Amino acid sequence: MFYISLGAFLAFWVMRRLQALQPDHIARRTADNAAGMLRRVRDFTSDALGEAAERETELRARFGLDKAEDIA
Repeated sequence: MFYISLGAFLAFWVMRRLQALQPDHIARRTADNAAGMLRRVRDFTSDALGEAAERETELRARFGLDKAEDIA
């Protein structure tokens, strides 16, 4: 009985592995990974731009560059 159960489990496991290798599954995973990476890049970019804008505001205030006559 043990070997029958083991064989059934291995057959089930192999079938699941083979189904995961089908092209539509691979394409779906690749698209999901690419979308996730794009989302992380967008988050990073927005964070970096926000931090840069804050730092620019701090520097402008520190050096008094907010006045229009100093720019010209």
